Amino acid sequence: MSDLFLLTEAQMRRIEPYFPLSHGVARVDDRRVISGIVFVIRNGLRWRDAPREYGPHKTIYNRFVRWSRLGVFNKIFAELARKAGKPSRLMIDATHLKAHRTAASLLKKGLFSRRIGRTKGGLNSKLHAVCDGRGRPVIMLLSEGQMSDYKGAALIIDALPPAKKLLADRGYDADWFRQALDERGITPCIPSRSNRKKPIQHDRRLYRQRHKIENMFGRLKDWRRIHTRYDRCAHTFFSAICIAAAVIFWL
Repeated sequence: MSDLFLLTEAQMRRIEPYFPLSHGVARVDDRRVISGIVFVIRNGLRWRDAPREYGPHKTIYNRFVRWSRLGVFNKIFAELARKAGKPSRLMIDATHLKAHRTAASLLKKGLFSRRIGRTKGGLNSKLHAVCDGRGRPVIMLLSEGQMSDYKGAALIIDALPPAKKLLADRGYDADWFRQALDERGITPCIPSRSNRKKPIQHDRRLYRQRHKIENMFGRLKDWRRIHTRYDRCAHTFFSAICIAAAVIFWL
Protein backbone atom coordinates (compact mmCIF):
# COMPACT_ATOMS: atom_id res chain seq x y z
CA MET A 1 0.00 0.00 0.00
CA SER A 2 2.98 2.31 -0.53
CA ASP A 3 1.10 4.39 -3.14
CA LEU A 4 -2.14 4.55 -1.15
CA PHE A 5 -3.22 6.58 1.85
CA LEU A 6 -2.82 4.92 5.24
CA LEU A 7 -3.40 6.49 8.63
CA THR A 8 -0.39 6.28 10.92
CA GLU A 9 -0.49 4.40 14.20
CA ALA A 10 -0.21 7.71 16.06
CA GLN A 11 -3.23 9.10 14.21
CA MET A 12 -5.22 5.95 14.97
CA ARG A 13 -4.45 6.25 18.67
CA ARG A 14 -5.99 9.72 18.67
CA ILE A 15 -9.29 8.69 17.06
CA GLU A 16 -9.78 5.13 18.34
CA PRO A 17 -11.33 6.24 21.67
CA TYR A 18 -14.36 7.53 19.71
CA PHE A 19 -15.01 4.29 17.79
CA PRO A 20 -18.10 2.27 18.76
CA LEU A 21 -17.44 -0.84 20.82
CA SER A 22 -17.36 -4.10 18.91
CA HIS A 23 -19.98 -6.65 19.98
CA GLY A 24 -19.62 -10.32 19.14
CA VAL A 25 -17.48 -10.85 16.04
CA ALA A 26 -14.41 -8.63 15.92
CA ARG A 27 -14.46 -5.85 13.33
CA VAL A 28 -12.31 -5.86 10.21
CA ASP A 29 -9.04 -3.93 10.68
CA ASP A 30 -10.14 -0.38 11.60
CA ARG A 31 -6.98 1.25 10.27
CA ARG A 32 -7.36 -0.29 6.82
CA VAL A 33 -11.09 0.43 6.50
CA ILE A 34 -10.92 4.05 7.74
CA SER A 35 -7.96 4.70 5.44
CA GLY A 36 -10.05 3.33 2.56
CA ILE A 37 -12.90 5.70 3.44
CA VAL A 38 -10.49 8.64 3.43
CA PHE A 39 -9.02 7.55 0.08
CA VAL A 40 -12.44 7.35 -1.59
CA ILE A 41 -13.61 10.73 -0.27
CA ARG A 42 -10.37 12.51 -1.13
CA ASN A 43 -10.21 11.19 -4.70
CA GLY A 44 -13.92 11.32 -5.50
CA LEU A 45 -14.21 7.63 -6.34
CA ARG A 46 -17.25 5.44 -6.42
CA TRP A 47 -17.20 3.07 -3.47
CA ARG A 48 -16.93 0.10 -5.81
CA ASP A 49 -13.73 1.62 -7.25
CA ALA A 50 -11.87 1.57 -3.92
CA PRO A 51 -8.48 -0.18 -4.31
CA ARG A 52 -8.51 -3.84 -3.34
CA GLU A 53 -5.76 -3.23 -0.79
CA TYR A 54 -8.39 -1.67 1.48
CA GLY A 55 -10.54 -4.80 1.39
CA PRO A 56 -14.07 -5.36 -0.01
CA HIS A 57 -15.68 -2.10 -1.09
CA LYS A 58 -18.97 -3.14 0.55
CA THR A 59 -17.20 -3.33 3.91
CA ILE A 60 -15.79 0.18 3.46
CA TYR A 61 -19.14 1.61 2.35
CA ASN A 62 -21.16 -0.11 5.06
CA ARG A 63 -18.77 1.09 7.77
CA PHE A 64 -18.99 4.66 6.46
CA VAL A 65 -22.79 4.67 6.35
CA ARG A 66 -23.26 2.91 9.68
CA TRP A 67 -20.85 5.16 11.57
CA SER A 68 -22.28 8.23 9.86
CA ARG A 69 -25.71 7.40 11.23
CA LEU A 70 -24.17 7.02 14.67
CA GLY A 71 -22.43 10.39 14.38
CA VAL A 72 -18.98 8.85 14.94
CA PHE A 73 -17.11 11.02 12.43
CA ASN A 74 -18.86 14.19 13.65
CA LYS A 75 -17.75 13.40 17.19
CA ILE A 76 -14.15 12.72 16.11
CA PHE A 77 -13.94 16.13 14.45
CA ALA A 78 -15.60 17.94 17.37
CA GLU A 79 -13.38 16.31 19.99
CA LEU A 80 -10.14 16.87 18.09
CA ALA A 81 -11.03 20.55 17.63
CA ARG A 82 -12.02 20.91 21.29
CA LYS A 83 -8.76 19.43 22.55
CA ALA A 84 -6.79 22.05 20.63
CA GLY A 85 -7.74 24.60 23.29
CA LYS A 86 -9.58 27.90 23.29
CA PRO A 87 -8.73 30.12 20.30
CA SER A 88 -8.07 33.81 20.86
CA ARG A 89 -9.48 34.71 17.44
CA LEU A 90 -12.36 33.33 15.37
CA MET A 91 -13.46 33.71 11.75
CA ILE A 92 -16.87 32.89 10.24
CA ASP A 93 -17.95 32.42 6.65
CA ALA A 94 -19.91 30.12 4.33
CA THR A 95 -19.42 28.48 0.94
CA HIS A 96 -21.57 26.62 -1.60
CA LEU A 97 -21.05 22.96 -2.49
CA LYS A 98 -22.47 21.78 -5.81
CA ALA A 99 -24.88 18.85 -5.69
CA HIS A 100 -24.29 16.18 -8.35
CA ARG A 101 -27.31 14.87 -10.24
CA THR A 102 -27.13 11.61 -8.25
CA ALA A 103 -27.74 13.58 -5.05
CA ALA A 104 -29.81 16.48 -6.37
CA SER A 105 -33.21 15.76 -4.86
CA LEU A 106 -35.06 18.55 -3.07
CA LEU A 107 -37.74 16.35 -1.55
CA LYS A 108 -37.26 13.40 0.74
CA LYS A 109 -39.80 11.25 2.51
CA GLY A 110 -38.99 11.13 6.19
CA LEU A 111 -38.10 13.31 9.12
CA PHE A 112 -34.89 14.95 7.90
CA SER A 113 -34.26 17.04 4.79
CA ARG A 114 -31.41 16.47 2.37
CA ARG A 115 -30.00 19.97 2.97
CA ILE A 116 -30.08 20.73 -0.75
CA GLY A 117 -31.55 23.97 -2.07
CA ARG A 118 -32.02 25.83 -5.32
CA THR A 119 -29.97 28.96 -6.08
CA LYS A 120 -28.92 30.81 -9.22
CA GLY A 121 -26.09 28.31 -9.57
CA GLY A 122 -28.43 25.31 -9.50
CA LEU A 123 -28.95 22.77 -6.75
CA ASN A 124 -26.38 22.91 -3.98
CA SER A 125 -25.71 22.80 -0.26
CA LYS A 126 -24.08 25.44 1.90
CA LEU A 127 -21.34 24.87 4.46
CA HIS A 128 -21.21 27.39 7.31
CA ALA A 129 -17.98 27.27 9.29
CA VAL A 130 -16.10 28.95 12.11
CA CYS A 131 -12.33 28.58 12.25
CA ASP A 132 -9.60 29.68 14.65
CA GLY A 133 -6.84 32.20 14.00
CA ARG A 134 -4.77 29.57 12.19
CA GLY A 135 -7.55 28.72 9.75
CA ARG A 136 -8.55 25.42 11.36
CA PRO A 137 -12.31 24.69 11.51
CA VAL A 138 -13.84 24.38 14.96
CA ILE A 139 -17.57 24.51 14.10
CA MET A 140 -19.32 23.44 10.90
CA LEU A 141 -22.96 23.42 9.82
CA LEU A 142 -24.57 22.08 6.63
CA SER A 143 -27.67 23.78 5.26
CA GLU A 144 -29.67 24.30 2.08
CA GLY A 145 -27.88 26.39 -0.52
CA GLN A 146 -30.31 29.30 -0.30
CA MET A 147 -29.89 29.83 3.46
CA SER A 148 -28.48 33.28 4.16
CA ASP A 149 -25.31 33.93 6.15
CA TYR A 150 -27.50 35.58 8.80
CA LYS A 151 -29.51 32.44 9.46
CA GLY A 152 -26.41 30.28 9.50
CA ALA A 153 -24.77 32.58 12.03
CA ALA A 154 -27.91 32.48 14.20
CA LEU A 155 -27.68 28.68 14.35
CA ILE A 156 -23.96 28.74 15.19
CA ILE A 157 -23.82 31.65 17.66
CA ASP A 158 -24.63 29.58 20.78
CA ALA A 159 -21.83 27.09 20.01
CA LEU A 160 -19.07 29.69 19.63
CA PRO A 161 -16.13 29.01 21.95
CA PRO A 162 -14.78 31.87 24.11
CA ALA A 163 -12.57 34.22 22.08
CA LYS A 164 -11.41 37.83 22.03
CA LYS A 165 -12.27 38.74 18.43
CA LEU A 166 -14.28 37.45 15.48
CA LEU A 167 -13.61 38.30 11.84
CA ALA A 168 -16.33 38.23 9.20
CA ASP A 169 -17.17 39.89 5.90
CA ARG A 170 -19.88 42.54 5.53
CA GLY A 171 -22.46 39.82 4.88
CA TYR A 172 -22.54 39.40 8.68
CA ASP A 173 -22.96 43.10 9.42
CA ALA A 174 -26.16 42.98 11.46
CA ASP A 175 -26.93 44.76 14.72
CA TRP A 176 -28.29 41.61 16.38
CA PHE A 177 -25.12 39.66 15.49
CA ARG A 178 -22.83 42.38 16.81
CA GLN A 179 -24.87 42.57 20.02
CA ALA A 180 -24.77 38.78 20.46
CA LEU A 181 -20.97 38.85 20.12
CA ASP A 182 -20.68 41.69 22.63
CA GLU A 183 -22.75 39.73 25.15
CA ARG A 184 -20.20 36.91 24.86
CA GLY A 185 -17.23 39.23 25.28
CA ILE A 186 -16.18 38.88 21.61
CA THR A 187 -15.13 41.99 19.70
CA PRO A 188 -16.45 41.91 16.11
CA CYS A 189 -14.16 42.86 13.24
CA ILE A 190 -16.75 43.27 10.49
CA PRO A 191 -16.83 45.91 7.71
CA SER A 192 -20.01 47.96 7.54
CA ARG A 193 -22.52 47.51 4.75
CA SER A 194 -22.64 50.28 2.16
CA ASN A 195 -26.23 51.16 3.14
CA ARG A 196 -25.47 51.62 6.84
CA LYS A 197 -26.14 55.26 7.76
CA LYS A 198 -23.41 55.37 10.41
CA PRO A 199 -20.51 53.12 9.37
CA ILE A 200 -18.85 51.18 12.18
CA GLN A 201 -15.07 51.25 12.22
CA HIS A 202 -13.12 47.98 12.20
CA ASP A 203 -9.48 46.97 12.42
CA ARG A 204 -8.43 46.93 8.75
CA ARG A 205 -5.05 45.40 9.49
CA LEU A 206 -6.57 42.54 11.45
CA TYR A 207 -9.25 42.01 8.81
CA ARG A 208 -6.54 41.02 6.31
CA GLN A 209 -6.21 37.74 8.20
CA ARG A 210 -9.70 36.70 7.06
CA HIS A 211 -8.20 35.04 3.99
CA LYS A 212 -7.35 32.07 6.22
CA ILE A 213 -10.94 30.85 6.34
CA GLU A 214 -11.14 31.15 2.55
CA ASN A 215 -7.99 29.04 2.35
CA MET A 216 -9.62 26.53 4.67
CA PHE A 217 -12.61 26.17 2.35
CA GLY A 218 -10.22 25.76 -0.58
CA ARG A 219 -8.37 22.92 1.12
CA LEU A 220 -11.64 21.15 1.95
CA LYS A 221 -12.78 21.46 -1.66
CA ASP A 222 -9.56 19.83 -2.85
CA TRP A 223 -11.27 16.61 -1.75
CA ARG A 224 -13.40 15.60 -4.70
CA ARG A 225 -16.39 14.22 -2.78
CA ILE A 226 -16.52 17.47 -0.80
CA HIS A 227 -16.26 19.84 -3.76
CA THR A 228 -19.09 17.94 -5.48
CA ARG A 229 -21.78 16.33 -3.37
CA TYR A 230 -22.60 12.78 -4.45
CA ASP A 231 -24.29 11.64 -1.20
CA ARG A 232 -28.07 11.90 -1.11
CA CYS A 233 -28.34 11.84 2.67
CA ALA A 234 -27.23 14.92 4.56
CA HIS A 235 -25.69 12.98 7.45
CA THR A 236 -23.36 10.98 5.17
CA PHE A 237 -22.23 14.07 3.28
CA PHE A 238 -21.59 15.99 6.49
CA SER A 239 -19.66 13.00 7.84
CA ALA A 240 -17.44 13.17 4.76
CA ILE A 241 -16.81 16.86 5.46
CA CYS A 242 -15.92 16.06 9.09
CA ILE A 243 -13.51 13.34 7.97
CA ALA A 244 -11.79 15.71 5.54
CA ALA A 245 -11.53 18.47 8.18
CA ALA A 246 -10.14 16.06 10.79
CA VAL A 247 -7.50 14.60 8.47
CA ILE A 248 -6.41 17.91 6.93
CA PHE A 249 -6.32 20.11 10.02
CA TRP A 250 -6.36 18.05 13.20
CA LEU A 251 -4.44 14.79 12.61
